Amino acid sequence: MTYLLISLPFLILALILWVLHRNAVPRQLAVTAIVGAVLLVLTAIFDNLMIWAELVGYGDAQRLGIQVGLVPIEDFFYAIFVALIIPALWTRKGPPQ
Repeated sequence: MTYLLISLPFLILALILWVLHRNAVPRQLAVTAIVGAVLLVLTAIFDNLMIWAELVGYGDAQRLGIQVGLVPIEDFFYAIFVALIIPALWTRKGPPQ
């Protein structure tokens, strides 16, 4: 099983939830984009450092082969998932009273 196949159901679920709840807050698209960009940059920096320090490693057979520095592209799926799911779940609670 590849990292893509493991991540894909979670990404699809997060995207569906985000689309269903994005109208709850008018600025949600902008907020999601900013949060996503910050998370992707932080992921690139810290994952490169962790891989360089040999704290984590990835099997070659499970990866797509596309990398950003030392980081496999699949590692960014977690940041994308969080950037989509948190605003979707947050807006389900409704605005603060």
